[in-house]
Order: sequence, then structure tokens, then C-alpha cells
Amino acid sequence: MLRVARAYVHVIDGFNRGLGRIIMYGVFAMAAILLWSSISKTFFNPSLWTLEVAQFAMVTYYVLGGPYSIQMGSNVRMDLFYAEWSHKKKAWFDAFTILLLIFYLGILFYGGVSSTAYSLGYFGTEPFLFFKDLIVAFLTGGPAGASEVIGFIERSPTAWRPYLWPIKLIMIFGFFLMLLQCISELIKDIARIRGEEL
Repeated sequence: MLRVARAYVHVIDGFNRGLGRIIMYGVFAMAAILLWSSISKTFFNPSLWTLEVAQFAMVTYYVLGGPYSIQMGSNVRMDLFYAEWSHKKKAWFDAFTILLLIFYLGILFYGGVSSTAYSLGYFGTEPFLFFKDLIVAFLTGGPAGASEVIGFIERSPTAWRPYLWPIKLIMIFGFFLMLLQCISELIKDIARIRGEEL
């Protein structure tokens, strides 16, 4: 069991570390988008797309950087008492709070799946079944089969009107990675409580 836990922690931590180190450069992409927005407003016709693309880039940066932030312990923590505690007491406290975070991220993940299903034209109450049907339709009928499952595709109400499902899909992926990273952190906390390090 310890070998499986160690392998899980190694794989998840490695993937999220690599992704986080790539995503951290997203700040420069956001700055470039906003710089272009300022330049185009000043010297040319204002671009319709810059504000929303900057918002989408910020969501991507935040949500896909979240697992790396959890891994590095960069999240907000009240250090008034925590800094003075022993490693074992910190591990107990972290294990408890990570369980609360897993619950919260589970709700966000379900909400993200529901919202993405809605953005693809599904208005029912079983979004996971919708995605199962969508995947089966795509695998058996290709894009034409998938298009029969998809309904009215949601778009942003702005002048540019981009489709919203791609950013919602990124949010689902980010929430899923955060859940996996939280499980990794829980495994590490349990190991610390037992006096081991993974």
C-alpha cells in the first residue's frame, strides 16, 4: 500500500509541478493581451476580444496554477499558531483542513461539470450521463455523432460572443487536478502523522 501511495504522490506531484511551472508564465500572456488592448484603444480601433481573452487567460492561470500552489503550500494560512506547532500537529491540522478542501473542490468540480454540460446545450440534472453519452456518440459516430447529442451551444453575451465551453472545460480540468493534488497532500500528511516522509 505504501508503494502505491508513494507512486501516486510521485506521479501527481510531478505532473502538477511541471504544469505549474509552465502555467506561471501565463502572467506574461495576460500582460501582452492587456498591453495590446491599450495600444489598440489608443492608436487603432479597439479590439472586441482583448478583455475576454484576458479574463480567460486569468481563469486558466488561476485554475491550472492551483494544484501547484497547493503542492508548494502557497495557499493562505493563519500562521499565528501554526508556525509554533510540531510537525506532527501541523500534519494533523493539514489533514483535517485538506479534507474540507476536498469537499469544497468536489462541489466546485460538480458545478463545473454541470455548467459545462449546460454550455453544450444540456439542460437536465445528470451532467455526467450527458458527458458519457457525448463521448460514446463521438467514439461511435465521430463529430457528426457528437453533434446530435449537443444542443444549443452557449456563447458570451458580449459583442465578441466567444463560445464558453472551452474555458469551462479548462475549469473542470483544473478542479480535477486540484482534487488529485489534495489527495496527494492528504497522503503526505498521513505519512507525517505516522512519522514517515514520502
